[in-house]
This record gives sequence, C-alpha cells and structure tokens, in this order.
Amino acid sequence: MNRSQVNAILKESDAFIRSFGHILPPFAYWSPERMRAPDAADIRARGLGWDITDYGQGRFEELGLFLFTTRNGTVEDLQRGRGMLYAEKIMITRTHQLSPMHRHTVKAEDIINRGGGDLVIELFGPDETGGIDRAAEVVVPCDGTLRRLPAGAHLRLTPGESVTLMPGLWHAFWAEKADCLVGEVSTVNDDRTDNIFEMPIGRFSEITEDEAPVHLLVSDYP
Repeated sequence: MNRSQVNAILKESDAFIRSFGHILPPFAYWSPERMRAPDAADIRARGLGWDITDYGQGRFEELGLFLFTTRNGTVEDLQRGRGMLYAEKIMITRTHQLSPMHRHTVKAEDIINRGGGDLVIELFGPDETGGIDRAAEVVVPCDGTLRRLPAGAHLRLTPGESVTLMPGLWHAFWAEKADCLVGEVSTVNDDRTDNIFEMPIGRFSEITEDEAPVHLLVSDYP
C-alpha cells in the first residue's frame, strides 16, 4: 500500500467511527514525532493505535481490514494469569471486503456488530492437527445462547449482535448491505505471533512511502 492511501483511509475511517458516536482516544491523533517520544513507549509496546492491513496483497478494497487497538494487556500478564488480561479493538470491514480465513492459538474474542450493515462470518472448527475441519458442526455462543451450525456456515450478525470465538476456531468475515463498524473484546492480543492464516499471507501491509505519514500505524512502531 502507498502511504498516501493509508493516510486517506485514516481520515475516512475516523469520520465513519465518529458517525456512530464513537470517539477514539487522544493518542489516536498524535503526530508521528509525538508517538516516537519516550513517554509513548508503553503505547508502542502494547501495540495500541492505528492498524490498516491488506495482508501484503495490494488489494485493500477486496482483501483488507481497518483496526484501532484501544487497550491491550501483556503476554507476561497472561502467562501469570493476573493483571490486564484483556484487549479491545474497533474495526471497520467494508462491503464484500474479506478478512481471510484464520485462527488464533491463544486469543478468545467477542466480535460485535456495532452498526452499519450485516457482518457475515464463515466458520469452521479445527481438526486434530489444528487445520480446518470441513465436516464437523460448529457451536458458538451468540449473545448468551448457543448456536449450532454446519461446517462452513455463514453466521450473519445484524447491528447489536455478537459472537464469541474461542481459540482454534477458524473464521473469515466481511460486510454485506453496508460497511460495518465492528467491536472486538478479547484476551491479550498479539498480532505478530497469534494469527494463523489458511493462505500463505502476512498480517501487516508493506508500505511504500510516497508521502509523509499523518499518524503512525502499529506496524510502523518497530
């Protein structure tokens, strides 16, 4: 992706989020220089902030996702079993923009349709080796009740509805009818090591610097 495209998506996404009455935290609007300052070290270490990915494929409109991580615990806390064991994101998935099939080894997550169109999630259970089981039934909690679905079913969440995805469960998702504002509440989030994709793709975008960044992405921090 070009940095100019990233900058444009940041502006569009902020406006979309605000249209639902959701306001991002103050550090969302820090300059790159401010985000590089020593007192922002914890923000950088926890991976908080803007995250725009085309999964390294250069087709953001078809294969991509916007995310902003507002809070995140640490792997060390998770290993100790005490402290800040949770994370929260706000995401935008565009109409028919695929977030490709993947699973997490550690993270459990609630995926919440916060508004807009329908959020469609394709689901498969894991087989004995952690791969995709294309035959077994999938059972997921949706807002306090269990849903039993055939392998590969498309679970449709309308605004206000949510689903809990446990570690190992394979899922892909996209929006239909209109772009979706999506919430994610989860255990500690480690996007660098805890995303296993069906396809041989990367988690982050490769950025071509055709103009200066308005704000840094999480992938810019290292």
